[in-house]
Amino acid sequence: MTLIRILKPLMPILSAVYGVAVIYVTALPIADDKPTFVGELLTWLLTLAGIALTFFLVHRVEPKVFPSARRFSLKLPKISVIVGLSLIAPLWLVSEEYIVYGITSLTHNIYMEPLIYTTAEFREDILSSVHAVLLAPILEELCFRQMAISPFHRRGAQIVICVVMAILFGMLHVRNFLGAFLSAIVYGLVFVWSRNIWYSVTLHAGSNLAATLLAVYCWLQLGDIQMAKIPVIILPDIKVVIASLFLAIAGVLLLKKKR
Repeated sequence: MTLIRILKPLMPILSAVYGVAVIYVTALPIADDKPTFVGELLTWLLTLAGIALTFFLVHRVEPKVFPSARRFSLKLPKISVIVGLSLIAPLWLVSEEYIVYGITSLTHNIYMEPLIYTTAEFREDILSSVHAVLLAPILEELCFRQMAISPFHRRGAQIVICVVMAILFGMLHVRNFLGAFLSAIVYGLVFVWSRNIWYSVTLHAGSNLAATLLAVYCWLQLGDIQMAKIPVIILPDIKVVIASLFLAIAGVLLLKKKR
């Protein structure tokens, strides 16, 4: 019992250290500047292994150590929920980018330039996007949300841990600290509200998918996208903003209808 009381306050730090270690190992095959298909494949396999290990820890080990973790479900939600959250995700991505731009511009000038993709750059982005959409959100949400937040029973403590993990998650993304921090806050609050990690995984994956679709949009030269490199900010044009708004409305209506 004494050991549990000692471990519980340390879970956010332990989860973050574990998450960083697992993510670092999975990224080793693509550590060079030009990732190859073989490197990406090894990363996918390592990430799948990391997901399996982490899922075992949060499903079998953590609930035995911290009974409060049993209140959080690992069951997949209905398809309607997954689709609804996926439709809302693009609007969140667009909103996050404009929020980051607005906050950052208060402190210093931001140099924006048109985002232009070469064919080689586009192929590299598409290659890595499979991992970013299908695998990375699962591993990151399990480590930085499920593992860290579920041991705590009180809602207030869960929200505090959500903020702590958002700071650590932002630090992990370095140049995109503010954007990653804001997203982690949203993912964490969704997890606390739903008590189901797949809600935050879906929103996270949907945001990453929306970013990938923006790359396709840019490469096909369908519109204008502005980008800053430090910090990383991508501002889509009004067509993307309007499309994201309509998708989000459809997502909300779908979620409301299926409640």
